[in-house]
Amino acid sequence: MVSRSGVLVAVVLGLTLTGVTGAGATPSSPGGRPAFPAGFSLPQGFLPEGIAIGDAPTAYFGSRADGSLYRVNLRTGEGEVFSKGPGTPSVGLKIDRRDRVFVSGGAAGDGRVVDARTGRILKSYAFTAPTGTFVNDVVVTDRAAWFTDSLKAVLYQIPFGGHGELPAAAKTIPLTGDFVLTPGVNNLNGITTTPDGKALLAVQSNTGKLFRVDGATGATSEVGLGGEVLVNGDGLLREGDTLYVVQNRLNTVEKFTLDRTGTRAALVTKVTDPRFDVPTTVASFGNRLYLPNARFTTPPAPDTTYDVVAIPKP
Repeated sequence: MVSRSGVLVAVVLGLTLTGVTGAGATPSSPGGRPAFPAGFSLPQGFLPEGIAIGDAPTAYFGSRADGSLYRVNLRTGEGEVFSKGPGTPSVGLKIDRRDRVFVSGGAAGDGRVVDARTGRILKSYAFTAPTGTFVNDVVVTDRAAWFTDSLKAVLYQIPFGGHGELPAAAKTIPLTGDFVLTPGVNNLNGITTTPDGKALLAVQSNTGKLFRVDGATGATSEVGLGGEVLVNGDGLLREGDTLYVVQNRLNTVEKFTLDRTGTRAALVTKVTDPRFDVPTTVASFGNRLYLPNARFTTPPAPDTTYDVVAIPKP
């Protein structure tokens, strides 16, 4: 969600962790400060998928089980449920500079905006009827939030007011151009912005194609990947002209260099890690990437364990 030739194995950080994924004391960095854990556990039965990290060393995760949101201190790996879910899934997440977490609602066909400090729901949006839909991921800019629907050829937009105010209702933007929906399977999934900020990028999981999308009109054009195919493409993370693409069931992260307009992408490297167990998406803090293991190939139960893996940025 691609050929595994040339896959580079990421260096596993040799850390011993306290209360997270390991035993013993958290070691110190060369400067004498405690090092961040190289991984940490999430609650049993949590069924994670999305992750969001803002400017502070705090990560946010959503539960596919009941939609609860879990907040983790990246310095310690310790966390807590800070927003009880509505009983429907929480899938892709993003946090904006106003400390608002935008949550994709999966098969419920909705999205909501949550205060990252208090857990209070600021606004909920019913994008579509809860049948034949899967609101999968979200990207947030200063102007709006855009959500993908893996089962429909649309984006959902929450346009902001001049000072970031949330609107009363969301907009549905039909997609046109190169993108072709395949009925009955997951199509558009992860979403981010182009380096110039003038358009969006979204990956189609079933075909492995990447599309540039005009967020205002819905016009799409296929991005040139130099022959790469992003089958099982899931979460996207863009930093400058670098694009990271998570291929969940392949346990792989691909790193690309984008041109400024997001019309072409060149593969830099592919990374895997023995700790990956179907990671779905990625966020970063400092020189690390953080990936939640969704464990799609493991039957979920109330006592199923889940964790998050940190790797050095390739």
